[in-house]
Amino acid sequence: MEYVYTALLLHSAGKEVNDAAVTKVLEAAGAKPDSARVKALVASLKDVNIDEAIANAAAVQAVAAAPAVAAGEAQPAAKTEEKQEEKKTEEEAAEGLAGLFG
Repeated sequence: MEYVYTALLLHSAGKEVNDAAVTKVLEAAGAKPDSARVKALVASLKDVNIDEAIANAAAVQAVAAAPAVAAGEAQPAAKTEEKQEEKKTEEEAAEGLAGLFG
């Protein structure tokens, strides 16, 4: 995941996502970059519009969350603890992702 985060960080800073930049950011963060993974990341992002990918991911997340909220309203008031914990975990994950892209 740190490789993806590095690409997002470089993109948000307006820098080019290339081998050297990804390697420098990973080293600055204290990680030991794997050159094969760096090259694979850069190659896979070559023709990707990162802004568009972020927008599409946010839209898909919002659409997926809407039915979950509606289903939660239709359920009886007595929910099991497991369902409550699962929903809480999903919401926390969604909030974390939204922070990355927002």
